[in-house]
Amino acid sequence: MEQQLKELREHALAKIKEATNLKDLNEVRVAYLGKKGPITDLLKGMGKLPAEERPKIGALVNVIREAVTEVLEERMATLEEQAINEQLAKESIDVTLPGRPARTGNHHPLTRVVEEIEDFFISMGYEIAEGPEVEKDYYNFEALNLPKGHPARDMQDSFYISEDILLRTHTSPVQARTMEAKGGAPIKIICPGKVYRRDSDDATHS
Repeated sequence: MEQQLKELREHALAKIKEATNLKDLNEVRVAYLGKKGPITDLLKGMGKLPAEERPKIGALVNVIREAVTEVLEERMATLEEQAINEQLAKESIDVTLPGRPARTGNHHPLTRVVEEIEDFFISMGYEIAEGPEVEKDYYNFEALNLPKGHPARDMQDSFYISEDILLRTHTSPVQARTMEAKGGAPIKIICPGKVYRRDSDDATHS
């Protein structure tokens, strides 16, 4: 019996070593460690052995099962790594290939016109000045000599947020702020930007 078990062990280990892929290895596992495998059969047949032989044979069967399981797991890890490497080799990317160019959009025609105008004035020594679109009544009107009651303050034309805050109706508040900040020094600026005023479209406005 002992010799038979040793031969079974050697035969199982040889089959594990011969397996070249995970499918074959799984077949070996089922053949030797499965429910219908010889090792399982031996464990089931322990009751038929003489009482004095059971401990020794039982221990030997367990040693063989553990040895086969250990070698099987090691072989499985090796074959899994091998399978991954083969898959990576098939899916490898040639990093020397030129990349696909990024798709870029174009500037809106109005944006291009504004930029061309800005470039023209910058070439003449002007600066681009910017200011808030949500403006104080003072800078939008009073600082520009537009007192209360002036037609430009008509609620139908101007969009007020509160009594003294509104969406600027022109970019002239930027000029007022710039002159205030410069303290009377000479300035050369243009103030392109968004304005918020309900006007009728014509050739010179809006």
